[in-house]
Amino acid sequence: MLEWFDIPRRCVVKVWTRIPILAALLILPLAAVDADGADGMVTTQSNHSVAMTADKLVSTLKSKGMTVMNRINHTEGASKAGLELRPTEVVIFGNPKVGTPLMQCAQSVAIDLPQKALIWEDSEGTVWLGYNDPEYLKQRHDIEGCDQVIKKIEGALAGFAKAATE
Repeated sequence: MLEWFDIPRRCVVKVWTRIPILAALLILPLAAVDADGADGMVTTQSNHSVAMTADKLVSTLKSKGMTVMNRINHTEGASKAGLELRPTEVVIFGNPKVGTPLMQCAQSVAIDLPQKALIWEDSEGTVWLGYNDPEYLKQRHDIEGCDQVIKKIEGALAGFAKAATE
């Protein structure tokens, strides 16, 4: 039987010097996934101001039978607190006919409903519209067997975003 002290020192050193390399090879793919936008948000660049994008989104949502629960102007709130914030708004919306089937798949998804859209201006003056990726919600809430519901929601959200940003 081979004991640890029978292994030549150069072999032990060789193995130990390779561990950091192996660790890096295992960790780097995880970092790359995060950098590629696996943050759970779908973003679309807008051709309009934050206010105009939010106006167009609200109009589109209402025309499609969605209920707009609230529109929050975070810039206004920051100003009231004596703080500055680039234009930033959140639109909260939903429809029980859309959200309920998703909650029937996994009731915990209710924490992420009603749906929200974030419209903001970045430091370079570009306006963006973002929303939770339904695939992210599927993973977060371990939703199984509801791919049709997820696809339907993905299509609807993409359509709303396109209408608001073009």
